Amino acid sequence: MNRRQILADLSLLLVTAIWGGTFVMVKEAVSAFPVFAFLFIRFTLAALSLVPLWPWLERRFHFFRPEGAKRGPRALAAGALLGLALTAGYGFQTFGLQYTTPAKAGFITGLSVVIVPTLAALLVRKSPEPSVWWGVILATAGLALLSLNRDLRPQFGDVLVFFCAISFALHILITGQLAPGHAPLLLTLGQLATTAALSGAISLLWEWPWPPLNRQMLFAAVFTGLLASTLAFTVQTLAQRFTTPSHTALIFSMEPVFAALFSFLVAAEPITTRTIVGGSLIVAGMLVAEVAPVMWARRVFPERG
Repeated sequence: MNRRQILADLSLLLVTAIWGGTFVMVKEAVSAFPVFAFLFIRFTLAALSLVPLWPWLERRFHFFRPEGAKRGPRALAAGALLGLALTAGYGFQTFGLQYTTPAKAGFITGLSVVIVPTLAALLVRKSPEPSVWWGVILATAGLALLSLNRDLRPQFGDVLVFFCAISFALHILITGQLAPGHAPLLLTLGQLATTAALSGAISLLWEWPWPPLNRQMLFAAVFTGLLASTLAFTVQTLAQRFTTPSHTALIFSMEPVFAALFSFLVAAEPITTRTIVGGSLIVAGMLVAEVAPVMWARRVFPERG
């Protein structure tokens, strides 16, 4: 594992912490405001904030303008494909939650950690390293402990949320395929704008009229729009130029761990034994995937003194 991949994985871990840290804020915001209306406002603000920053960032930082990267309409169109996958994930998750429990939905959504390496092997003929599969097994066990209860009977909502997991897995895979060949800021902008447009259309069809805007919702939309959308998806697009989709999915499985940690710190929600054990298994899975290849390489190819 080279330094670029280590830095990319750490950047994705930061993104995961941001998403986990905003969980309580988003949960409270959408408790009294339609989900897709909130997503429309959030991603519209995100896209609008990136437009004036885009030319300055490309002039100031060379890694935003990689050589040979596709630009213009082609990069925006590629970003639109990512936005389609992202909106599908939010859509299936939102409608699935009407017919299943949040705990089961959280676990099934987290199964993208399994779906990503499976799809990578089937669609792009790139099978992950054995250490990644061991990491996936540990992370899945941790997700089960964090999320599942005694009621394991499948429901209609479970099927919808499973399509959500597939959508998020495809988003990670497509990002991994498109990021190396496209200008990262345009790719991100296309993604944010498409998600905003599709969320707005869905909201007008199923959620209109909206309730009055309130200060709490607007603060959450601005905060998540700038930090958890503009910054997070830009970092993801850049980072996936140097790391694999399977590593990305494993790192993203840390989101419920960060959510539990921030819920404890901000909302004083108790941390149970199941939370500690489940979170530890997810961390162990990530470490196995990250550290095992390095240790094996040093064992097989020891440094010469």
